[in-house]
Amino acid sequence: MARVTPESFHRELTVGEVAARSGVPVSTLHFYEQKGLIRSFRSQGNQRRYAREVLRRVAIIKVAQRTGIPLAEIRGVLSTLPEGRTPTAGDWSRLSAQWKAQLDERIARLTRLRDQLTDCIGCGCLSTAACPLRNPFDELSEQGAGPRLLDPS
Repeated sequence: MARVTPESFHRELTVGEVAARSGVPVSTLHFYEQKGLIRSFRSQGNQRRYAREVLRRVAIIKVAQRTGIPLAEIRGVLSTLPEGRTPTAGDWSRLSAQWKAQLDERIARLTRLRDQLTDCIGCGCLSTAACPLRNPFDELSEQGAGPRLLDPS
């Protein structure tokens, strides 16, 4: 691995260097770029280059993805950051605060689902009056007998 010097610290990174440093495959970096999550520029030799700040952006993307935040939402939040500036701890605090309520709701929803699964196992068809997941209060019974939730095609 190359030694970091003051001169090399300000040097732009190749896509391979960003992949190696971030642990993200080159194809994923290209995908992120296509989706507007990160930005590169072309060198005089028409090779893709990245500013070092892209490493912090990729780290933010990966953390957000691990928490289940969709890429479109990540892109929207990243678009609020000044272009070309390394995201700061304050930026991360602001970004993560925007996702906290959403994550708390998802956790609560999954906890309710987990707790309701035991009651559902005995049902099988998920259409009895006791099923709170797919057919609460047996609303589908009014449509007649047979499977109502299956794709008709």
